[in-house]
Amino acid sequence: MKIHTAFVTGATGLLGNNLVRELVSQGVAVKALVRSQEKAARQFGNLSGIELVIGDMANVNAFSAALQGCDVIFHTAAFFRDNYKGGSHWEMLKLINIDGTLALIEHAYMAGIRHFVQTSSIAVLNGEPGSLIDETKLRDLANADDYYRSKILADHAVLSFLEKYPEMHASFVLPGWMWGPGDIGPTSAGQVVLDTVLGKLPALVPGSFSVVDARDVALAQIAAAERGRSGERYLAAGRHMTMRELIPMIGRVAGVATPKRMLPLPMLFAFAGLQEIYSRLTGKPILLSIATVRLMVNEADRTHFNHTKSEHELGLKFRPIDDTLQEVISWYRDHDWLPGKNVG
Repeated sequence: MKIHTAFVTGATGLLGNNLVRELVSQGVAVKALVRSQEKAARQFGNLSGIELVIGDMANVNAFSAALQGCDVIFHTAAFFRDNYKGGSHWEMLKLINIDGTLALIEHAYMAGIRHFVQTSSIAVLNGEPGSLIDETKLRDLANADDYYRSKILADHAVLSFLEKYPEMHASFVLPGWMWGPGDIGPTSAGQVVLDTVLGKLPALVPGSFSVVDARDVALAQIAAAERGRSGERYLAAGRHMTMRELIPMIGRVAGVATPKRMLPLPMLFAFAGLQEIYSRLTGKPILLSIATVRLMVNEADRTHFNHTKSEHELGLKFRPIDDTLQEVISWYRDHDWLPGKNVG
């Protein structure tokens, strides 16, 4: 299909803002769903080709009229674990990630839209440690924490809708841990960069991840809309890395020293507990919650993904992680989040 007008949810987020910029660069008119006019102004400035739609995934009906005239919806908005401050957040996860997704595709269909790209997650997949995981290795709900469960059930909601309305075309893009410029949240990735460069990271932490540039995920989403198959999942997870590899790489790019010792697991749990107390006292987001540490332990070495399907059907490619980190750090320095100059 040829995209003329697109609707993007979560437009000021890390993936959303990079998707909006890519669409605009391709001549696509974009309706961008944002919760805050002020945040949208900080994110996009005077970027042309964007119509801001103020709204929230907790109330899709309130902005549903703006869906009219769009060719495709790119659904990137979600309630993320890295905003956790400790405790349970299932009500918000269900409201935004599951109920909001279903309401969005229902309203899209009523507005005459027949193309929908769901931002899923590698959270919906699972495999043995060290094994190569593809789109068929689905995670059992019994093996999922609340966030993972919300993403699985959001995908189920879309698939159930497709069964009722097969004329709707919807595909799924499954990103890994996304990094990239414009991370004004910041997400956990941006926070890792800031803490590392500012010398706030006390030690290395265990765990492995699949690291991907948000701009590569954005390209995968556009390709999924244009030539992806309905009902199909497409991995855009990126490169398997450990924190022992990633943190020194950030240091080399930024020209700063990084920790060399690994934080023992009991101390990691204690650190996460202190972070949660700090968050409750200040109201600020944190880098590590106890739930996140548990996840890191459970998912260790389960981040090797097979991108053959996405490469063949979507033409997916990944830029070097060094390049991504260089641009992330440059963006933070250009916007006065970090001091100094890039070393490269």
